[in-house]
Amino acid sequence: MKLNIPKNDAKYHWTNHVIGKMAYYGLSADRVKRVMRNPKRSEKGIAPDTIAVMQPAGTMQRPSEVWVMYATKKRSAKDPKLIGPKKVIITAWRYPGVSKVREAIPIPNDILEELKSIKY
Repeated sequence: MKLNIPKNDAKYHWTNHVIGKMAYYGLSADRVKRVMRNPKRSEKGIAPDTIAVMQPAGTMQRPSEVWVMYATKKRSAKDPKLIGPKKVIITAWRYPGVSKVREAIPIPNDILEELKSIKY
């Protein structure tokens, strides 16, 4: 299997570490981005100021999870047309089985109250 090395762009910065892990675990750049865009679970990463996100994978008989850890980087004033932070993808891995829920990402109380007050 030939690994397509992802290119850094306006939204994502790929570290050499994650490129090596993607090759080891057989993950594509599209799979890593899909996990980041639509995670089943989000937690605080083990490194400072990082987020870890997960999507289930595998089968009922052999469940596994695909995890991605990334950090957000503020944009510079050089790119006024680009909106939102850039994501620095630090690592990705496959976890065999189903992992235990750890510490969730803290959400400020004022945001939680605002979300609870919205009527759908």
